[in-house]
Amino acid sequence: MTRRRPQRGRPHGPQHGASKGARRGQRSDVRDSRPPRPRNDDRTLGGEQIEGRQAVRELLIASRRAVREILIADDSDRNPVINEIMDLARSQRVVVRQVDRRDIDEQARSEAPQGVIAFAAPLEEVLLDEVLAGATEKLFLVAIDGVTDPGNLGAILRSCEGAGVDAVILPRHRAVHITPSAAKAAAGAVEYLTMCVVPGLPTAIQQLRDNNVWVVGLDDAADKPVFGLGDLAREHVCLVLGAEGPGLSRLVRERCDLLVSIPMRGALSSLNVSAAAALATYEVVRARQ
Repeated sequence: MTRRRPQRGRPHGPQHGASKGARRGQRSDVRDSRPPRPRNDDRTLGGEQIEGRQAVRELLIASRRAVREILIADDSDRNPVINEIMDLARSQRVVVRQVDRRDIDEQARSEAPQGVIAFAAPLEEVLLDEVLAGATEKLFLVAIDGVTDPGNLGAILRSCEGAGVDAVILPRHRAVHITPSAAKAAAGAVEYLTMCVVPGLPTAIQQLRDNNVWVVGLDDAADKPVFGLGDLAREHVCLVLGAEGPGLSRLVRERCDLLVSIPMRGALSSLNVSAAAALATYEVVRARQ
């Protein structure tokens, strides 16, 4: 079978919705603004609640999705980031409520919301077909196989955005999606990345291979080091990262074109998956330069 050349596509989300302006809210009003907690079977990409100064700032700067409301603790220092958030919200006519810090802490789903919570439309899922059909340059993709820790996912996404990854592929089931903790750890990267949610990663990998994308899995037991990708890194390539602990699942490992490892020179046998993601993504960047 002849593999056809894929294309890259960048989706564009809706613009910010208009509101009547900021006002100071009561505790009961603040609770009403919170979106319902997702059910256990809710498999959407998420991202409706964004916490932390940097994450909320980038939400407003990116302006890819509608922002309903922002809560800021009334005892927050007026540092440059808080001031920028308030200025951006004002210019985009997003409601800002200054509330008691206890209200922030009660609603927070991450460990340190830094006195800022925003409520927005969910992140847009993009079809893998659209990414493959829209590519005009050599694709750089990252697939994540069963990562369940929100902090790890957020750190991975931050590295992917910094390395210029075209799209991140996430399995719909048995993996964490964009929770407030993941969005905060990503420090705004979720606002710029293209993310595809697929029913099953093994099937998605086969689709990538059928579309001329080389699939490279990170596996601690692999003999070939990630530093030896060479010319392969300059082709359409997808790095696959395994879950914390077990690594790549059996079916995913079997469908990769190549398995590589990160050489470990000390007593430990492996790196945290987010550290491995940073190293591997920038190795592709280095090879492409």
